[in-house]
Amino acid sequence: MSTVLDVLSAGLILMGSFIALTAAIGIVRFPDTLRRMHAATMPQVVGLIMIIAGTTMQLRGSIDIWMMMLAILFTLVTAPVIAHTVGRVVYREQKHEHGIAAINELDPENGTHEPRSPQEGDLP
Repeated sequence: MSTVLDVLSAGLILMGSFIALTAAIGIVRFPDTLRRMHAATMPQVVGLIMIIAGTTMQLRGSIDIWMMMLAILFTLVTAPVIAHTVGRVVYREQKHEHGIAAINELDPENGTHEPRSPQEGDLP
């Protein structure tokens, strides 16, 4: 049984490393921020989970497993928030290629829009 878990663990670590490597290559190679944002979030998180799952199999019975579970939890909580924040900043700065998004939900013509910036004479 130990040999099977070792092989499965090695496979998870190698596949997770490969996925994280492809995400890193995507971050460098993609031309704009919105595409890089996808490469920085989803494949990195999946790769990290696979690496930590493989490491957990290797460290079975160790107290360090709980720290790795916390790392997975914090990554799952923070990665989507960071991606959303970066996406909003890119949209506000209008540094994206036009035509990437099929639907622009923040377009003023659709009834939703960005909050207006404070004008001179507005109350603080």
